[in-house]
Amino acid sequence: MAKRQQKWNEKKLEKFIKEGRGQGEGKDYKPWLTVQDFPSMGIATRVMGKTTERMHHFFSNTQLKYFYLLEWEDSVVDIREHFPLLNIEESLDDIFDLNLNKFVDKDSEVPYILSTTFLITILDSQGNKKYAARSIKYSSELKKKITLEKLEIERRYWREVKGIDWGIVTNKEISNIRAKNIEWLHPIMLNNEKNGLGKNELEDLSQGLLYRLKDSEMSINKVVLQYEKDYELDKGIGILLLKYLLANKTVSVDMDKSINLGCSFKEL
Repeated sequence: MAKRQQKWNEKKLEKFIKEGRGQGEGKDYKPWLTVQDFPSMGIATRVMGKTTERMHHFFSNTQLKYFYLLEWEDSVVDIREHFPLLNIEESLDDIFDLNLNKFVDKDSEVPYILSTTFLITILDSQGNKKYAARSIKYSSELKKKITLEKLEIERRYWREVKGIDWGIVTNKEISNIRAKNIEWLHPIMLNNEKNGLGKNELEDLSQGLLYRLKDSEMSINKVVLQYEKDYELDKGIGILLLKYLLANKTVSVDMDKSINLGCSFKEL
């Protein structure tokens, strides 16, 4: 699908608002920006979310990796990407030192709507909702003056106007191994039916595999292959069952360590 033109004017702003962008929660939320709107920084990706049950839009590998980290956290109950900062001039009390003219379309003179990469909803231990806003950047971007100016606007908006915890996360602060492990497990996290197996069958077969894995000194790969053979399962079902055990946290493993199927289960 061809990318839309990047022209920004009053008509396009009204169109975005009319479409409900930046509004809603959970599966009903519509991000302010989508992969069809602008060129990406390296990649443009759409990923179905487990937490929200909707399609998410990302413009960099770093955004995608941080999304996977959020998907793994049980306390995270909503993930809203590219959340718009509307009515900045009216919202901020102190803007005399902010060069907002930098964020205005030169042709139409209409201000761009700045957005924060993630607005996250978290349930605390008492079941109360808390919010956190996170701007995801490559560390090299923090050397650019215009990036720092935009981040300062975000900081003031979230902390001073909304009273919401805000912070910057760079690629250097994201565990690539953890993100890769979650990405490997993510498909099985999305629903309870895979390869024609219902939830009850998945539960029974995965528990049977777990029983074998716990007592074996063989590699995970060998145990899985033998399990498939003994139960006449289609090739690949054994790995799916292993993913099911890990994704549902039936088994606790160090997600910051690469999942190596060539080692024994005890070594995970």
